[in-house]
This record gives sequence, C-alpha cells and structure tokens, in this order.
Amino acid sequence: MNNIPSVDLADFLSNDPKRKQKFVNEIGQAYEDIGFVSLKNHFLSDRLVDDLYKEIKAFFALSVEKKKEYEIEGLGGQRGYVSFGKEHAKGKKEGDLKEFWHFGQEPAADAKLPEEYPDNVIVKELPDFNKTGMEAYRMLEKTGVYVLRALAIYIGLDEHYFDHWAANGNSILRPIHYPPITAEPKGAVRAGAHGDINLITLLMGASSGGLQVLRKDGEWIDAIPEEDELVINVGDMLERHTNNKLRSTIHRVVNPPREEWGNPRYSIPFFMHPRGDMKLDCLDECVDEKHPKAFDDITAGDFLYQRLVDIGLIKK
Repeated sequence: MNNIPSVDLADFLSNDPKRKQKFVNEIGQAYEDIGFVSLKNHFLSDRLVDDLYKEIKAFFALSVEKKKEYEIEGLGGQRGYVSFGKEHAKGKKEGDLKEFWHFGQEPAADAKLPEEYPDNVIVKELPDFNKTGMEAYRMLEKTGVYVLRALAIYIGLDEHYFDHWAANGNSILRPIHYPPITAEPKGAVRAGAHGDINLITLLMGASSGGLQVLRKDGEWIDAIPEEDELVINVGDMLERHTNNKLRSTIHRVVNPPREEWGNPRYSIPFFMHPRGDMKLDCLDECVDEKHPKAFDDITAGDFLYQRLVDIGLIKK
C-alpha cells in the first residue's frame, strides 16, 4: 500500500443495501489496517471550499499585531487565533512551524451540555470570515456523522449510536497556515509526528503536499487524495473506545524540499469531538480473550484536557 484507500460516500447514501455494506466494509477494513481513507462525494461544495480558502488566506495575511488581537488568553487555544510555534507534538519540545485559527461548536439551545463552550471569536476586518467558516464547519460535521454511522455498523452497534454524542460535540475547525521557511528549522517540522485526539479528523485538501502516514511496517507513505476528496482518519478517542480495533495512525507534515521553502502551505482539518460527557470506555463489542481491555475508563472531556496539556495549549 503506497497511498491511503479511497472510498465513496455515495455508496453509503445509496438506497442499495449492497452498496451501503460495501462502504461499511471498505472503510472499516481501512481503519483497521492503516487508520486513513480519502473520501469522495462529501457535502462540501467546490464554491464553499474556494470561499473558505479565500477568507483564511486573507486572515493570515493580516499583520502579526492584528492577528494577536484575536489570541484570547485562558481558552487553551480552543477559539480564535493561535500564534506561530505555540503547539508542539506530544513528547516534543520544538514548536510546530505553523499558526492557526479555531472555529468551535455553536450548540443548540436545548443541548444540555455538561460544560459551556466558549463563544467563537469574530474577525472584524473580514465580514464573511466567520459565516464562511461556520458553513464549512456544518458540512464537515454532517459528513462526519455519516462516517461514524458506517463505523457503528462495522463495529456491531446501532447505526445511530454516535449521533447523540456527535451532535453538539466539542468539534473544532482549524484553518492552518504554514508560512514560508526562512531559516534552517533546527529539528522543527511543519507538524511533528502525532496521533489526533478526537473521534475522527476530516481534512480538506491541503494547498501543497507534505502529509505522511506511518504504515504498520514502520514506513512513512505520502497521503495523496484526489483534488475533490477529503482525507479522514481515526483519532485517539475512537481507537480507545474500540479497544484498538480501529487505529489512530501516527502522521506528520514534513518540510518541503529546500527549493520550495519559500512557498506557504494551508490546510483545514475538522477535528470531530463528541460531547464531553461521552464515556470512552472500551466497547464490549471490541473486547474478548484475544483482545483484553487495553484502556482505563475516562470521559471525552477529561481525555481532551489531558491531551491539551500534553501538546502545550494548556499550562498546568
């Protein structure tokens, strides 16, 4: 396998039970084998993708002083701007060579959440920035719900098992800017090798290559989706909940060849989180004699807090 498997959401959404089961089998097997797929026929239109890239490029082109006005203390980076080099991979000291923005959940009035989410930060200079960001947020969230439904069937759960936990979940849309590299990075990369924290991550096609995935045999392979595909991978929460049945694969964003250091890179991942009160206890369907329970019980909210400390966004 020299690239990640490709799956078609249209199969799952069809009225043909065989096509639906084909999608379930393909994505489930891919997530057992490598933890990544590229997905076509999602809910993001080309127009929305173009509009969002236009807005985020305009934001990151603002002056450092102006952007830092949107960096809100005390939120652990969960909303608004996070400046260059602040985040690092778990276990690394060097900050990643990136700056980013966070759009977060705007829950329904009757959500009955265990915690209150911070408000999204409004960018005054760009009147369409927040509207466009949240429109993309909703389309990625909708796509993610269908992926989780397919995985629920694959695991042997009710198809709608994840619906309640994903609706009003603590999901994050993160437009990222990797600026041009102007000096020898000294051990830093655009994004150090890491596993994602959440249930699943949906990545809009990056403006240039660099994403690599660690295969079971220890080889790094390039993740190269088609232009109209999303890259979707399993996060640590789902790996834990399925007792290692579905794999949260280590991945990274490597620095480009020296002759391309002058080019910026943009990417937009959507980190799909459940509500904080979801229990990530290992599912009975994924525990047996060959696969004993591998993780202690924990809620999604407590797990998220631990990991935000690990990556430097929350200081203890």
